[in-house]
Amino acid sequence: MTLHSNDKDDFNKTAKSSYFHLPPLDVSIAFPQATPASTFPPCTSDYFQFDDLLSPEEQAVRLKVRECMENEVAPIMTKYWEKAEFPFEVVPKLGALSVAGGTIKGFGCPGLSITGSAISIAEIARVDASCSTFILVHSSLAMLTIALCGSEEQKQKYLPSLARFKTIACWALTEPDYGSDASALKTTATKVMGGWILEGQKRWIGNSTFADVLVIFARNTSTNQINGYIVKKDAPGLTVTKIENKIGLRIVQNGDILLKKVFVPDEDRIPGVNSFQDTNKVLAVSRVMVAWQPIGISMGVYDMCHRYLKERKQFGAPLAAFQINQQKLVQMLGNVQAMFLVGWRLCKLYEKGKMTPGHASLGKSWITLKARETVSLGRELLGGNGILADFLVAKAFCDLEPIYTYEGTYDINTLVTGREVTGLASFKPAALSKRSRL
Repeated sequence: MTLHSNDKDDFNKTAKSSYFHLPPLDVSIAFPQATPASTFPPCTSDYFQFDDLLSPEEQAVRLKVRECMENEVAPIMTKYWEKAEFPFEVVPKLGALSVAGGTIKGFGCPGLSITGSAISIAEIARVDASCSTFILVHSSLAMLTIALCGSEEQKQKYLPSLARFKTIACWALTEPDYGSDASALKTTATKVMGGWILEGQKRWIGNSTFADVLVIFARNTSTNQINGYIVKKDAPGLTVTKIENKIGLRIVQNGDILLKKVFVPDEDRIPGVNSFQDTNKVLAVSRVMVAWQPIGISMGVYDMCHRYLKERKQFGAPLAAFQINQQKLVQMLGNVQAMFLVGWRLCKLYEKGKMTPGHASLGKSWITLKARETVSLGRELLGGNGILADFLVAKAFCDLEPIYTYEGTYDINTLVTGREVTGLASFKPAALSKRSRL
């Protein structure tokens, strides 16, 4: 049957009830038997008392970040996640925590230990993974690139305002054709009088739609090596558009970057980035930070499930009284203990100068794998509420998926470690490789 426009209007009027457009019930009224994540549960996941492994300074950072996230961020995150919008109102609150810049010393940065910086990322991710990604991109990628590879003038010019979140940064390496194979990127930088001309395209770049400072990696057309450049927002020839329809990290504003004859003055060429190996110096640290995101996510999911199982009743008893639920909860708890210990050990290896790329890759891949298992168990434990962002677990379930993939997919990270322990690289099929793997 074909409906004409008038018929459609009549059909819509008769098909919809008088209450069709009413707003949804507040979740506390619709489901009063359990507390939603807007009132965040207390931390109950440190079963082996790993807090004792932290210095007093690291413990203080942890408590400061936890209090801010639980009180200021948790009440509003579901709303922004649902709309896939960024909560600019929380940026000053995150800035007040003094964690941006992480381990960087001087230039207004906090100079935290790598463990302290990692703990802060975990505590942010415990409440909201998108916020932790926002800070990680800004701090552990963009700021760290300037700190490790930038000139003294660049550090003085950019780092102080970035450390206070007065300005925001992004970090653009990935391209549409080059993800895991990022070292083959094809965005170009051509030397001209007084600077460089950048041409190309970047994709999946977090913070890019509103970043004041864009750290861009491009191939020097003279040397064929990868160099780094600082591009200001609204530079002529620069456009950034938001990637829509994500199911994970919906608050993070990932963008497509188009560079059409963008001029970068010589003073904004990052002098310490002269090959992809220089980029790897930054990725080694950021991969440790990324490994702590799933630790934090799993902590939050466990905390939520622990409270929910004691509040929610079926068959006349709390869900926590059922054996199979206790088994799943304890499996989640065991995972969190193991993940924390691996993350902590990574930090200690880094502090002693002993951490290898294989260590970082194994840590990131294994922790994200265990986190996937943990949030899946949490989704089961919450039943129908396990698909509602209001109770955290569904949101965490979706947010973990991009983390499982970015900063090296699970598979690529296993190959990094595999190369290190066997001495044999297996990234490319043998038929495509110029020489035998043997």
